[in-house]
Amino acid sequence: MSTHTQSPTANVRTAIVVEAPIERAFRVFTEEFDRVKPREHNMLGVDIAESVFEPRTGGRVYDRGVDGSECQWGRVLAYEPPTRIVFTWEISPIWQLEPDPAKRSEVEVRFVEDAPERTRVELEHRHLDRHGDGWDGLRAGVAADEGWPLYLQRFAAALDDAA
Repeated sequence: MSTHTQSPTANVRTAIVVEAPIERAFRVFTEEFDRVKPREHNMLGVDIAESVFEPRTGGRVYDRGVDGSECQWGRVLAYEPPTRIVFTWEISPIWQLEPDPAKRSEVEVRFVEDAPERTRVELEHRHLDRHGDGWDGLRAGVAADEGWPLYLQRFAAALDDAA
């Protein structure tokens, strides 16, 4: 497993290489997103019972609380198994839900076959400047070790557990 992070302008890019076929990597990332997203990344007023990535274009990305409440923080813009997903990031620079669609960024995850049993997963969080004032702080947060790199590390661990 290797990770690499780069932060050019209003985009954050990070990648990881996992020992898994592309179809399995895609399936675990989308269908087992609850194992990818850290529980401590929580905007609900209660603990998270489950994080959900609805595997279809138009699907929601949300957290469900232990009390049944929901916090939708993304919408699936593209769902192209087993190579690509794109979803909105509807969280503001002050880590609250962003109601204005013009102030939302996008996350694209590409799955690239390196070998039959090896997949490179490339994540790009782009258009962060759409968030307006404070967007550079948001960029720093998602680029930090506790941001997207942590999601990819948790993803790799989920693949290892499922092997």
